[in-house]
Amino acid sequence: QVQLVESGGDLVQPGGSLRLSCAASISSFSTYTMAWYRQAPGKQRELVAATTNYGRTNYADSVKGRFTISRDNAKNTVYLQMNSLKPEDTAVYYCNANKGSRNYWGQGTQVTVSS
Repeated sequence: QVQLVESGGDLVQPGGSLRLSCAASISSFSTYTMAWYRQAPGKQRELVAATTNYGRTNYADSVKGRFTISRDNAKNTVYLQMNSLKPEDTAVYYCNANKGSRNYWGQGTQVTVSS
């Protein structure tokens, strides 16, 4: 059974940093596109960052230059390094694994940016 387990969410002050982790129990992890999404209260879930199986990355305009997605295929883990956090980054962050018709979600981790 596929499981994605996120961790690292917390309460942080504006300007601070957090690193989210997503441990995936997926065979052939390296062949999946891995992504982070977020959903703020009252808003739709949105793509934050993604990394393909061949290492290409893309980011939402709102996080470019502040967030970095990376993956460790040996550990079946994807990370999201978040720097210069803003109150508008407050959301539940979800890990996603996708390969064709196979699409999996984690349970989410809360990130709150507030003074």
